[in-house]
Amino acid sequence: MITDGHGTPLAVILTGGNRNDVTQLLPLLDAVPPVRGRVGRPRRRAVTLYADRGYDHDCYRKQVRARGIVPAIARRGTEHGSDLGVYRWVVERTFAWLHGFRRLRVRWERRADIHEAFLKLACCLIAHRQLNSIC
Repeated sequence: MITDGHGTPLAVILTGGNRNDVTQLLPLLDAVPPVRGRVGRPRRRAVTLYADRGYDHDCYRKQVRARGIVPAIARRGTEHGSDLGVYRWVVERTFAWLHGFRRLRVRWERRADIHEAFLKLACCLIAHRQLNSIC
């Protein structure tokens, strides 16, 4: 899942539960829609990719850089406290919000389109709750 800076999901790729996350990194980056907000041409790519140690491979760093994105990926074997936790917290919080919906906590649907529909409905409800708390 890729979120904007406030936890709103921008792109979601649905895969099986036994797939390694790093295999879906590049398709997820390609699935990000244009970022809107400012007047003018919309930005097509994210500026920075924040990731944990599971994504620490030089081949993925090169492919992310080739897409014009700066990778901020924690290195394996280094101490914790790389300041990536500030940004990662937003993603973990969003996952916690999604796990608040019992149907999404464990995937019971066999069809991916039905599970994705519930996932998108949950994202709409999360965005609605966030907007209500602001207004």
